[in-house]
Amino acid sequence: MRLARLLRAATLPLVLVTAPATAGPASSETPPEASSWADCLGRVAADAQASGVPQAVADGQLAGLASNPDVLAATRGQAEFVKPIWAYLDATITEATIAEGQRKLAEWATILEAIEQRTGVDRFTLVAFWGVESGYGKVLDDAAIVRPVVQSLATLACGDPGRPGYWGDELIEALRILAQGDVPPARLTGSWAGAMGHTQFMPSVYRAHAVDFDGDGRRDLWSVPDALVSTANYLVAMGWRRGEAWGSEAALGERFDYALADETTARSLDGWRALGATPVPQREGDGAAQATLVVPAGAGGPAFLLRPNFSAILRYNTSLSYALTVAHLSDRLRGQAAFARDWLRGDRALTEAERRDLQTRLDAHGHTVGVVDGRIGPKTRAAIRAYQAATGLRPDGYADVALLERLRTAP
Repeated sequence: MRLARLLRAATLPLVLVTAPATAGPASSETPPEASSWADCLGRVAADAQASGVPQAVADGQLAGLASNPDVLAATRGQAEFVKPIWAYLDATITEATIAEGQRKLAEWATILEAIEQRTGVDRFTLVAFWGVESGYGKVLDDAAIVRPVVQSLATLACGDPGRPGYWGDELIEALRILAQGDVPPARLTGSWAGAMGHTQFMPSVYRAHAVDFDGDGRRDLWSVPDALVSTANYLVAMGWRRGEAWGSEAALGERFDYALADETTARSLDGWRALGATPVPQREGDGAAQATLVVPAGAGGPAFLLRPNFSAILRYNTSLSYALTVAHLSDRLRGQAAFARDWLRGDRALTEAERRDLQTRLDAHGHTVGVVDGRIGPKTRAAIRAYQAATGLRPDGYADVALLERLRTAP
């Protein structure tokens, strides 16, 4: 995803609609040995044929295929997991992005209206996904950015030791797409991770959720109508609720108990108001709506009340930075203002080594983070809150340099 901007830096995400987030050390950038490469491709071809892909397609696509070292190098980092959340938002949501999105809303108004009526997913959310994923399709024909999907997935299946099974399955799905004739081989291009089209579906997600909406008999993610309705179809499958918002920013009272911002406990908006967390902007008639509270940058940054539709966005990409970017861009496309509270932009982001050190030390103090992977996700933030509460700190779950130094000097 984020093909327009992130692929240039080899940081396109590996998530649910694209691919699962890398959970271990970065893969080697050394291409596989020739013999092991050929053997691997042979196994994939055999598995593809066993799953129903014609031999002519499997052999025709894999025979003589070379690996791409740039693809292996791209597994090293994903911007939405390693950049500060404000930097990710700032780089993605610009005045130009908003203006172009509003032009797309006007250009595709008839199609978007039809998709809204059919699926219940609003046009602003769909165009926000489109903008974040591929810059509204601007780079899909840029040969300097996109890569052949089959080559990328073969490189990962035979060169990434962490998840060869996953990549092999996606490669077989890509071969199945070619066998079905929905996309010609020359058009099957995408991210280094094999994500395709205007809204960057992985091949397996294509198989499950892609839709032919323009009536040409093909499920074509390089067609704007097909891509947008396929994205809506995916969101509905992930639990999207017609007519509901994703959530909103929240204003917290001066004495607010940050231990309540645990990202899991759902309360009504009226219940949150009673505790000192007020939606911004406030809307009439939503008091019974359920929401969870999150403070991604701790007490010094904005807080957010997240409703069930945010979870559907998060299923598209498991990064909070990503999901919040899509959600906020959708609001900006509606004409809403930027966040009322700014981020503490002067904070230095922890390096990957420091994040791993933080996680290791939290574990040593009895506050489990799950996998020590250098990513500050919900489990790590929960461990931070537990440590902060146990040591008399404000339990806002924020991982910063001061917290790491405190852990390093703690007995």
